[in-house]
Amino acid sequence: MKITLLGAAGGEVTGSSYLVETRSARVLVDFGLFQGGHHAEALNRPSPELLGGHFDSVLLTHGHLDHTGRLPLLAKSRFDGPIFATPATVDLAALIVRDSAKIHAQEAERENRKRERAGEEPVKPLYSPAEAESIVQRFRAVPYHQPVPVAPGIEAVWAEAGHMLGSASILMTVTEDGATRRIVFSGDLGPKGAPILRDYEPFHAADLVFLESTYGDRDHRPFRETVNQFVDIVRAAVADKGKIVVPTFAVGRAQLLCVLLGSMFRSGQVAPFPIFLDSPMAIQASLIYQRHPELFDEEMTAFIQEHPLEDDLRSLKTTPTAEESKRINDVPGPCLIMAGSGMCTAGRIQHHLKHNLWQRGTRVIIVGFQGNGSLGRRLIDGEKEVSIFGDRIAVRAEVHSLGGFSAHAGRTDLLTWFDAVAPSRPRVVLTHGEDKQRTALAQAIEQRHGLKPLLPALGESIEL
Repeated sequence: MKITLLGAAGGEVTGSSYLVETRSARVLVDFGLFQGGHHAEALNRPSPELLGGHFDSVLLTHGHLDHTGRLPLLAKSRFDGPIFATPATVDLAALIVRDSAKIHAQEAERENRKRERAGEEPVKPLYSPAEAESIVQRFRAVPYHQPVPVAPGIEAVWAEAGHMLGSASILMTVTEDGATRRIVFSGDLGPKGAPILRDYEPFHAADLVFLESTYGDRDHRPFRETVNQFVDIVRAAVADKGKIVVPTFAVGRAQLLCVLLGSMFRSGQVAPFPIFLDSPMAIQASLIYQRHPELFDEEMTAFIQEHPLEDDLRSLKTTPTAEESKRINDVPGPCLIMAGSGMCTAGRIQHHLKHNLWQRGTRVIIVGFQGNGSLGRRLIDGEKEVSIFGDRIAVRAEVHSLGGFSAHAGRTDLLTWFDAVAPSRPRVVLTHGEDKQRTALAQAIEQRHGLKPLLPALGESIEL
């Protein structure tokens, strides 16, 4: 048996994907999109050999684009197997994949208008909405904690990862030649004690563990301190009658911010002011959250039982259409605009940044991880001028990075999750982290447990 790293390796954080191969089965675990910078475009077009191969099934840890965004490419090879995921992940991944296909089509159309004027050959989108739809039809819901046969000689169990609604770590049990091996894929782990979702559930025995290392070198600022900082920024912007622009991951972060704003209004920390949820996907994701209250933690359950969150958020306006989005430009401050994409690599957030970055009094609040090369990363790094849609935009806005809102576990939580499985003495492979982060986590694991983790390159295979 061998497992090949098809993404999130070699210092890459995005593009998560693992190909598990035995003599009788081939299974993909995640097939995510690479994000950030021009290099991602080439990485997102896998080799014909890969797409031409047969896959028995695909297993998803969760719905985020960097774990699901290449799935429609499988339609090009007429993949007809099941794609297994928890019920909430099925709902959210379908939403995210469809939205991704629409964005790719729109970007190709925009690029081809320029190419036509320049007399150049047109480009094709990475995949089409029809290809995305064909893949969505392959989704199959599986419960947490119950073994599911996924391929000849392979069964899998999903356990709560605490990262986003429906997220999971996966224990894969592989039987071949009379021997059984247990492989754990952590997926993306969430921080313990974060609001809305339940904490992660670690596994306790494995022969091989693939562990994410996004924040392997540090812990986040405590969540309560981050909330206080968020409140202070919002109050200052309201006092200045300024606009607050928040690049928001449509699934997870948008819902968290809505809960926090509703709590601020409910407690009287700030008087209600206009909020715009300017993301069709975030609007739909919020409805999916409402359909899965069984996944909420006790605190969130009690909060919504006290009285509906909608009562606190009467000043929130959803803007699903492009025309409604454009009209936000004419709204005076104070107001808060949440729009995607979360890394500022596409979508409506780029329009809002183009209209507001150059204006003093604007606050930009970064609330999630920003990949290398992304516009969000350049803003965090303090660039004084950025290019958006080919226009040079001066950065006069205040840019705040609130790492404590991250949906990723910090160093301590990653180590605590691994502590549970470490006594079984597994081989450890660190993925989904830049070199600095995964090297730091590798050193901590070696010091703590005497296990020396592997730091694989993109395309490298691990044999068992």
